Amino acid sequence: MPAQKKPSIKSDIKRTVKSSVRKSAKKHPVIWILIILAIVITVFIITPVENPIKVSLVFDSVSEQLAIPEHGKDDIIVQHTGYTLCYDEEHEQPRWVAYLLTADEVFSDESSRGDNFREDPSIPTGSATLNDYKGSGYDRGHLIPAADQKWSAAAMDDSFFLSNMSPQTHAFNAGIWSDLESAVRTMAAQNQEICVVTGPVLTDGPYKTIGSSKVSVPNFYYKVILDYYGNDKKAIGFVLSQDDKGKLSGFAVTVDDVEKLTGINFFPLLSDSEAKELEGAFDASLWDLSEFNRSTTAKKYGYDLSGAGYSGGSAAVSEAKPEGVWQSIQYFLYTNLGPTKRKIIDFFDDLFDVVEKKDEKL
Repeated sequence: MPAQKKPSIKSDIKRTVKSSVRKSAKKHPVIWILIILAIVITVFIITPVENPIKVSLVFDSVSEQLAIPEHGKDDIIVQHTGYTLCYDEEHEQPRWVAYLLTADEVFSDESSRGDNFREDPSIPTGSATLNDYKGSGYDRGHLIPAADQKWSAAAMDDSFFLSNMSPQTHAFNAGIWSDLESAVRTMAAQNQEICVVTGPVLTDGPYKTIGSSKVSVPNFYYKVILDYYGNDKKAIGFVLSQDDKGKLSGFAVTVDDVEKLTGINFFPLLSDSEAKELEGAFDASLWDLSEFNRSTTAKKYGYDLSGAGYSGGSAAVSEAKPEGVWQSIQYFLYTNLGPTKRKIIDFFDDLFDVVEKKDEKL
């Protein structure tokens, strides 16, 4: 018979500890319940709901970095293929979506629309869900349009994360908002490359909400565009309400105007003199606001569709690393338990609101 292996000292210790714990738990159940409860409460208290580390953004060009608005270390910043967003947990949608849009990208026909709408696992607090929009009467309105992401299958797929969506009426989404998205592609063809920042205005609430996640329904949306290519630099902004119709030129404003409305500092890498000149004024006549048509627009601006392909780079997802043991613990808790803590806090906030309303009625 083969000789049986003797149990190791390590396994003996494990069995002894387990046996002692079981006996102690049976003998002092209340004490153990209190110990476990204390551990759970402690973990809950020290679990952060805001990112404990500053996200490092990695770009392939200075132009891409130029598109990123000013943001704080606690902001939820996420990079996907071709764009960067700042997620607003309170309103369950992006505060802004920023990207560089090039002529190569808008003329590319590499990938077709996929409609792969889904939650974004990169949002640590949890993004909006499909059920939030289901039956709401609102479209899942893209902030970076799918049509801007045809240059790559990955880019197209990433444009359908719900972190890139905001509730829009169908008339707005398929109407003047779509017109503006198309015009932005024409601007990219006209100017070789442009920096685009877009999003909902989230400073004029309270808002109607949809779904169990309480996704806010904005009243206004904005886009700011910067042409920093070549010598003739220029910038322009647009603000549209969900009821607006008409010519896009009638909704053009300065970038400064959009900054005052949203509280966002756009293009912070510009020098003070450049910011004053470019953000403080605009000339709509310098921008081609016509509808984008691949063949017609290419012919208009001399773009060779047969010989050109995508030659630019996209933003690479960077891994920000915690510094030190304590920050590593916090980041682990934030990533794994942060969304749960946020849901618990939101649940009790909602519960208190209900109780307060009942008290007011009494």
